[in-house]
Amino acid sequence: MMNKFKQELARVFDDNLRTRQWQNWVDYAIIGLIVISTVEVFLSTFDGIAERYGNWLNAVDLFTTVFFTIEVTLRIWCADLIAPKYKGLWGRVRYCFSFYGLIDILSTYTFYIAFLLPIPYSLLKALRIARLMRVFRYLKAFRILSKAVSSKSRELLVSLQFLAIVTLILSFILYFVEHEVQPEVYENGWTSVVWAFAQYIGDPGGFADMPPLTLAGQIIACLVGVLGIAIFAVPAGLIGSGFSEVMEAEQKEIELKDNAMAINEMMLVKSITREGIYWPAKNISFGDLTLKLSLTEEEIIKSVASSKNLRVKNLAAAVLEGPKMDMMVVNQYCVNEEYGSHVERGSSVTIVNPIGVGDNGLSYFDWHIAQLGGFNYVANECYSMQHHDRTKRCTFYSATANTQANPAFQLFADHILDGRTKDDWIIVIVGEQRVKNKTDVHFEFGGDTGEERFDFEGGIAPDRVTVRNLYNDMQPILQKVGLSVDVHQVQPRLPDNALARYLQAKTEANVLQLSVSYKLMVFDNEVHSAIVNIADVLNRNLECKNSVGLHKKEYLVRPIDSDYWKNLYGVEY
Repeated sequence: MMNKFKQELARVFDDNLRTRQWQNWVDYAIIGLIVISTVEVFLSTFDGIAERYGNWLNAVDLFTTVFFTIEVTLRIWCADLIAPKYKGLWGRVRYCFSFYGLIDILSTYTFYIAFLLPIPYSLLKALRIARLMRVFRYLKAFRILSKAVSSKSRELLVSLQFLAIVTLILSFILYFVEHEVQPEVYENGWTSVVWAFAQYIGDPGGFADMPPLTLAGQIIACLVGVLGIAIFAVPAGLIGSGFSEVMEAEQKEIELKDNAMAINEMMLVKSITREGIYWPAKNISFGDLTLKLSLTEEEIIKSVASSKNLRVKNLAAAVLEGPKMDMMVVNQYCVNEEYGSHVERGSSVTIVNPIGVGDNGLSYFDWHIAQLGGFNYVANECYSMQHHDRTKRCTFYSATANTQANPAFQLFADHILDGRTKDDWIIVIVGEQRVKNKTDVHFEFGGDTGEERFDFEGGIAPDRVTVRNLYNDMQPILQKVGLSVDVHQVQPRLPDNALARYLQAKTEANVLQLSVSYKLMVFDNEVHSAIVNIADVLNRNLECKNSVGLHKKEYLVRPIDSDYWKNLYGVEY
């Protein structure tokens, strides 16, 4: 419950006013109170208004201070969900010293210093004006300007270094040529340096009111004047160029996000009917996207990369025999955690997908089994050994020392294991080529290859009677639709560092691994029948907390007409 509340707060504090979520009303309320607080400080500077309406102004001051104290405290608490770099104690400290974090603290917490130190309240109240700067986090214009300056920071630094060095050189030369003529004015090098740099800021202190008299000095003064123009013109030109580039990039980003939403929408439009219910499309080919949305291959890839719930897959990787021709497709998945997807449904069964990012068809297969069965669902959708991002090159299928040291894996494992008892079941479902065409679904619970018994020593599922009943129930049902099931006949014994064994060592719950052939998940027309029957068998044999029976509510209307699917995949309507 607390984690869900924290996630909702993180959505409130996302500083995005373009989304159509109820949390945006909170953002607008925060902006409104910032404006009201600033107006209150402004009105309190008028003696007549302060004397006549002082009680009202103090009430507004007190209310906004308390409100922003709570808001800033909650921002610090959920900062780790806003950005991973703010995790832990030192992460929170880092957040407090960020630009917006520092403004939050200075404009809010300083109120309480008056209770500890004899500092004039009016001085502390002046810091409230800094609260107006908090509006910048909601303004697109300020965000674009910040990006423009950041994108040209290196060029700005180089140009300013060059101008500073040239100015120093000229100021030293000025000293040597003017000291002979005006020794009382240019008495040392510091005087000439101050004179040169004072030219750039309009000489507010009168330091530059000592014009050079020599011809060389006057030429240097002219050069310094030219540099005075350059010291503003060059940065202005660089920032202007950066501004144009950022604006262009922002527009391109908007186009890519619109394309990504159109792809998500197309996958809901291309739904199919199987087993008497509606299913979102499993994949959509590059050819269909080019034909329907007029997107080039490059635009598809970039649009998918800009989305957090789409990915490109090559189905050729799932072909076991014969020539492999590229079959580029896009598929959907759900992400609501750092590692991928987590849905807690209060079930006694938890479906675990350890390698959704790497296996063709696995995320679709596992998600719908969990949803139809009403099961809990935990899926790694973001980490793999082949990931293009080096920070996400980690396998969750094998719980190696390197994997266990990864905070994302620990969160993944915690979500799987949290609250599980001996009556619960953890079903790890993976895709596997080793089963080849010999079998479609392979039961694994710790036996050696060829082990047909259910009562052998060791293993990862203590309740062998239920495993036997589950197998005996599933085998004939899948055989009716032409699918084969075996137990320990194809796969080798689970290695000691396999995720299933790692989980079994950490819990009293029963752990079972199902290896499913790529042929079934990717190419077989009976895949939807397999999903429905597997979900039904698991529900019937293992569920002891939720009502028994398939959960078909989300499948009764076409996905494109369903608020559930549109919200899940970010399709606006």
